[in-house]
Amino acid sequence: MGPPPGADPTLWHWFESVDADRSGAISATELQRALINGDWTPFDLDTVKLLMSIFDVDRSGTIGFNEFAGLWKYIQDWQGVFRHFDADRSGSIEGHELSQALSQFGYRLSPQLLSLVQKKYSAPSGGPGGMPMPGAGSDGITFDRFVRACVVIKQISESFGRLDSDRDGWIQINYEQFMETVLALP
Repeated sequence: MGPPPGADPTLWHWFESVDADRSGAISATELQRALINGDWTPFDLDTVKLLMSIFDVDRSGTIGFNEFAGLWKYIQDWQGVFRHFDADRSGSIEGHELSQALSQFGYRLSPQLLSLVQKKYSAPSGGPGGMPMPGAGSDGITFDRFVRACVVIKQISESFGRLDSDRDGWIQINYEQFMETVLALP
């Protein structure tokens, strides 16, 4: 089977090479093997699953070529954003760069929340068996985790906004509503 009409042949070839089982669709694990950070580490599986949830429009659990094409453009757009905010060209986003990025996206987080985001999304300190991972030991956030942090903050903020009917920055919800809101997020 060849590329769909009008498809970029290079992107089609990439899609076919990622589709290891030749099913015509890409699973999260196949996609994870194909996506690499600037330091040659693979994308975090949770980030891959988040991306899959955004682009798997038919909710099949996999992405077909058209969904893959959208995801590919999305990643390329985020790479431009990442490069813009990685001012020191370290290959990761440090605290001050994260603060600037989120601020420019319209999210004014307190220093305490920024610190929490930094800790939650910074690279793990070691790989399997405690072996150091490339880029580990810094407080920087790799490309994949930066995308995930920004998308999650956006989704949490949108969920809060839906509950803040009078737009005063305060909501009152019960435990059930809180749990439904939190568990509906990636």
